[in-house]
This record gives sequence, structure tokens and C-alpha cells, in this order.
Amino acid sequence: MKIIDAHNHVDFHGFSAEKAVENMDRHGISQAWLLSWEAPEDEIDQAMYRKAFHPDLTCLPFFRVSEALKEYPDRFIGGYCPDPRSPGALEKLEVAYHSYHVKVCGELKVRMVYDSPDGIELFRLCGRYQLPVVLHLDYPLKTGNGNFPRGNYWYGGGIAALERLLGKVPETVFIGHAPGFWAHISDDDLFARSVYPKGPVLQKGKIVQLFEEYENLYADLSAESALNALRRDLGFTKEFLERFQDRLLFARDCYSSDLYDFLEALPLSESIRENIYWKNAEKLLGGSR
Repeated sequence: MKIIDAHNHVDFHGFSAEKAVENMDRHGISQAWLLSWEAPEDEIDQAMYRKAFHPDLTCLPFFRVSEALKEYPDRFIGGYCPDPRSPGALEKLEVAYHSYHVKVCGELKVRMVYDSPDGIELFRLCGRYQLPVVLHLDYPLKTGNGNFPRGNYWYGGGIAALERLLGKVPETVFIGHAPGFWAHISDDDLFARSVYPKGPVLQKGKIVQLFEEYENLYADLSAESALNALRRDLGFTKEFLERFQDRLLFARDCYSSDLYDFLEALPLSESIRENIYWKNAEKLLGGSR
């Protein structure tokens, strides 16, 4: 079956563009959305970029995405999101769209409340060009990994900021991602105490409520955050995947087969698998919405 990885990075955990394509071939992935992550150095955990980034980089810059696109134009879909607070953010995105054929705005992962005026302005531009926006959400929890500048790294302003954003910019599709998003699969307060909450899902979590109310919300199933949420309650997960099959994207944010193995073990229909594995990703980039 065709598979599109709707969230990954180059120069991440030692994966060059060449190594990424080799991995995709091994796992049967035809294309990957290759996303940038640009943020001020003091907003990125130093432990993260020492462990995960190329030794010469302190973020995942767009120029490396553009180089990978030139090298493998049929395998990668370009993603770029400038820091909305930076001068020239709109112009930078315009250039990326027109000159480098970027099709996704992402990944946005900075210490700002996403429905700020700067964010709204950028996201309205995304709506004009039909660029889906990948949003990373994190709450300010002490994880024990970071020690600069504060030992915690919050991004986005939490689920309340996302809800406001969905209403303020209905013309733009937003793709929820990361611990601060997926912790809200359950209607409890564990999001404020744990990066990866455990235990049965209490229905309806805020994610379900937002899916019900806002047609411009999608979500990618990438990283440990999504997989942890899906593993919490398998009965709920099957129902969740069936109900929102048209707004969930297969994605990894890594180079493992963990998500694929998990989904293949579930009793899902072929049509649900097709939607999650590739149809939803193609729909978002095809202008059909």
C-alpha cells in the first residue's frame, strides 16, 4: 500500500537526505514531507541539538530542506515555517512558496502564543496559498532534559490557543502535533503534569471536541506523543481512528517503523488505512478542499 510520511526532517538524528531516502525505501514510504524547524537558539533545548541535529547546526534550517528537494524532487515535499515574530516572515514564506515550491508551512515550534497578531497574519497568508500548517504544542513541564535557559520548553500556548486560532483563521488547515496536543486525547488534567500521560482515555478529550467543531483541524500521528496517546486505550483508539479517518495523517518525525507496526496490528479496514497512510496527505496538498 502507498504510504506518505507527513512529518519528518533532514539532518535529524544523523539522517542525511540520502540516508532518509534509503530508510523510506526500506519501509515502503513513497514520499515524505520534509519540514524545517527554525527558532532562536535560546528557545531550543541545547541537549536536543547536541543529540539530534547536524553538528554544524542549531536548528533544522530551510536551506537544508531546499537542498534535499533538489537532490530528491520526487521523494520529498517541502515544508517551511519562518518565525512569525521575525521581520520579513511573510516575505520569506512568499519566496519559499513561489521559488522553492513549498507546499506545507511547518514545523512551527517557537515560544509564542500561536494566535498572536504575528501568527494570525502568517496563517492567513497560508490560507491564501492553501498551505497546511504543522503546529508543535508543548506545556512548560520540567522534563529533566533541558537546562538552558529555564529547563522547560513550552511552545504555542497550549490547547486554548489552538482553539482560538481555529476560529480566527477558518480558511487555513492546522495540523496538531506533539505532547501538548496529544495529551488532550483524554478529558483529564494529566496534560499539566506529564509529557506522555498514561492510563485509560476519558471521553471526550479536547481533541475530539475540536475535531467535532472545527473542520480545519487535522492531526499527524508522528513521534512518541501520538503513539503514546494511541496506546493508552486500544478500544477508544480504534473508534477514534474510524471516526476521524479523514483528518489523520500517517507521520513519523523519526525513522522507525513503530507507528506502522502499531497501525498494522489494529483491525482497521482497507479504506481507513488508505485515508491515513496517504489519501489525507494528498488531499491537503491537492487543493481539493
